[in-house]
Amino acid sequence: MAKTKELSKDTRKRIVDLHQTGKSESTIGKQLGVKKSTVGASIRKWKTYKTTDNLPRSGAPRKISSRGVKMIMRTVSKNPRTTRGDLVNDLQRAGTTVTKVTISNTLQRQGIKSSSARRVLLLKPVHVQARLKFAREHMDDTAEDWENVMWSDETKVELFGINSTRRVWRKKNTELHPKNTIPTVKHGGGNIMLWGCFSAKGPGRLIRVKDRMNGAMYREILSQNLLPSVKALKMKRGWVFQHDNDPKHTARATKEWLRKKHLKVLEWPSQSPDLNPIENLWRELKVRVARRQPQNITALEKICMEGWAKIPATVCANLVKRNRLTSVIANKDYITKY
Repeated sequence: MAKTKELSKDTRKRIVDLHQTGKSESTIGKQLGVKKSTVGASIRKWKTYKTTDNLPRSGAPRKISSRGVKMIMRTVSKNPRTTRGDLVNDLQRAGTTVTKVTISNTLQRQGIKSSSARRVLLLKPVHVQARLKFAREHMDDTAEDWENVMWSDETKVELFGINSTRRVWRKKNTELHPKNTIPTVKHGGGNIMLWGCFSAKGPGRLIRVKDRMNGAMYREILSQNLLPSVKALKMKRGWVFQHDNDPKHTARATKEWLRKKHLKVLEWPSQSPDLNPIENLWRELKVRVARRQPQNITALEKICMEGWAKIPATVCANLVKRNRLTSVIANKDYITKY
């Protein structure tokens, strides 16, 4: 049987108005061209609810009970990498048969969605303590102090980078919690290695590192690129150099070179790329490179150099202004969002 067309709001109102004038249901039906039973239903609805508008429908009952929802929430909270299939099997063992779609809908109603796990560096307790110590010691540094830091790092830029993903169940703004991330180690092909530096005043020099970098090569890079960058960006007297704790950076010969050049070095906590604003600048560069879609290594290098040179000083200044230290203290034992 075909579904009866729903009466318009105006027709339902006219039914009530005619009923209030004393007309019968059959008379109203003939006048409006509506079945008597439909007229009667509209009048009864108006008498009961004082409205002819559509009432909220209850819909089908939930397939998963409140107890089942709690069980699912406990499971994904304990192990965000639990799959929908695992949850279906758990509920089936408890006597409830549902589909994967039902699992997704249930979790979404609880504010949880399936997301790709972020890849981050693994933090050990010693790293956590060093990061907290660094944050507390520099919490009161002024904006001018940070503007006088020359940030540096190396990065790998892939020609056709494909990162494997793994999905996790998580709530909003929890993408960097350890349970929702995939720990990785540095550097891995179709790619080039770059060394670069920058300050709040703009990008410094960027160079391609063609051979495996050792301590001697690193010191040569600093000599040929760091000092000229400082001069070009007109860093203030007493500027501070930042680099991480890579063995080449902390080697005795490198420390001696830095001492002879009278360079002040920012003491840096290990496993803390998220505290270095150059990581954000690398991302900016890689986004610019990806838009141009280089097809070979030569083009990749050329586009990297052009993209780096075009990064505005305002972008650099805004990255340095971000207060990452408060996030370190707030997050305590995992990587910050920056």
